[in-house]
Amino acid sequence: MTMPTAATTLTLDLWADIACPWCWIGETRLKAAVARLRGERPDVRVEWSWRPFQLQPQLPREGVDFATHMRGKFGSDARLATMFGHVADAGAGDGLGFRFDRVTVAPNTTDAHRLVLWAQAQDDDAAVGERALATADALFRAYFAEGRDVGDRAVLTELAVAQGHDADAVRAMLASDAYELDVRDGQRDAARLGIQGVPFLVLDQRLAVSGAQPAELFDRALRAALDGGS
Repeated sequence: MTMPTAATTLTLDLWADIACPWCWIGETRLKAAVARLRGERPDVRVEWSWRPFQLQPQLPREGVDFATHMRGKFGSDARLATMFGHVADAGAGDGLGFRFDRVTVAPNTTDAHRLVLWAQAQDDDAAVGERALATADALFRAYFAEGRDVGDRAVLTELAVAQGHDADAVRAMLASDAYELDVRDGQRDAARLGIQGVPFLVLDQRLAVSGAQPAELFDRALRAALDGGS
């Protein structure tokens, strides 16, 4: 009689911000690496944790004009066009369609993070963090591909409902202060760990990968974590 193979658990803590284009690219590459790993190692159980990070926590809750804000940070339209083109080219290789021309609001991402954390709390033991990732993906796509305001609670509710969440439950959560402290704690934890930019991945609480690295690097990092390497 063949005994079932015991599952090996791999924890992934991902610090990211919904308003960070490289976070969408990095998270997409990481998910693809996890899918490849699962294909090779079906005994591996992956537990995701979304860790909030805000690149610009000082923005007002209603956000600010995107074009004006970006010019203030990076300068001329020519420089912005070069930057946006570089990001779009990088994302295209992973099947992501960036449309910066559609973005009108630079959002405060507190409520977006709260929604992802709330979705994470809806997971069951069979798929830890999967609903959070699906929700984050929907927010990334809405913002960077569709130009929607992911700081607007009506938009957040609509996107959550499309992910199978109950509209009244989402509205009630957003109207409360639920997960506000968690968002602040995520920022403080990042500072304590010396995280200054995102995406930032911690594997099994001991190995770290910074940035939207090539897929091959994520493949190696996942295997190193499973093999007990460094």
